[in-house]
Amino acid sequence: MAVHSERVQTQSPESGKAAVATIETSAARGDGAGTAKKKSARPADGRSLGSRFAPYLLLLPATVATLGLLGWPLLKTVLVSFQNLNARQLVQHLTEWNGFENYTEQLKDEQFWAVTGRSVAFTVLNVFLIMVGGALVGLLLNRLGKKMRLLLSIGLLFAWAMPVVASTTVYTWLFETRFGVVNWLLDSLGWHSMAAYNWTGSQYSTFFVILLLLVWGSIPFVAFNMYAALTTIPKELYEAARMDGAGSVKIFTAVMFPNLKPFFLATTFLEVIWIFKAFTQIYAIKAGGPDGLTRTLPIHAFLEGSGRQHYGTGAAIAVLTILILGVLMAYYFRIILKQEDEL
Repeated sequence: MAVHSERVQTQSPESGKAAVATIETSAARGDGAGTAKKKSARPADGRSLGSRFAPYLLLLPATVATLGLLGWPLLKTVLVSFQNLNARQLVQHLTEWNGFENYTEQLKDEQFWAVTGRSVAFTVLNVFLIMVGGALVGLLLNRLGKKMRLLLSIGLLFAWAMPVVASTTVYTWLFETRFGVVNWLLDSLGWHSMAAYNWTGSQYSTFFVILLLLVWGSIPFVAFNMYAALTTIPKELYEAARMDGAGSVKIFTAVMFPNLKPFFLATTFLEVIWIFKAFTQIYAIKAGGPDGLTRTLPIHAFLEGSGRQHYGTGAAIAVLTILILGVLMAYYFRIILKQEDEL
């Protein structure tokens, strides 16, 4: 009987594992290559081209509008400041360039520097009173009940929303010499010498009326911002401070003020700009009088430019006003940027 033997090939477990590993490695390489090819089709940051440029496209309309409404008039003002543009040149459509002559005349003029110092002092006093008054009213809003807070907020909103010309007209009536409510009230209280007092007859009394008007119209903005900032402070901080025995002053200096510092910086920055460029209130009350003693830089630029038809001089004063404000705010703006980096 013949026995047939067949040759059977076997594979060791080690070689099978090696084969499986080889297959997995090759598959991984293939997947990696495919993934690399897919990734190479996209930018390095993983975003498509459209998504990267979408924010800039959305900002484009606002940028164009800003450049058109602000940039172009500013450029024209700078160009006019280098020209000798009076009534004759304006009628005859002449362009007479005189370089820096308008600037040198103003920088040598004592009146310009007197107006500049007056504008800075007026701004500092106004902003100080506005920030103190607005902060106190904001603290009051935070402490009042719901009904009283609503009533006070409505009153502040009406004061803030009133048009500038309307509020200036009301203040003019209040401080009118013969029939003003203020003089009548002071006379009724026993100050009979104030019965016919002319509030716009001297420099300081006129500035007092203007200052009162500006402070009254600006306090609501600061108060609302103060109240909004106070609502962001956790109540646990107040409770911890009271448990440590802190009083009202210590709570304000140790808890409130550190959290409200960004609010104070931003709001003061805005108020300095708004008060420094205030025009309507000052011009409507006395037009920079009496005898030009309540002129500020915006009033001075208008009266020298449109008033005397020296448009080149007025433009130069306007440009110098912007530069002076920029110099005054440079250090303060640096503090704001540093504060933002720390947040």
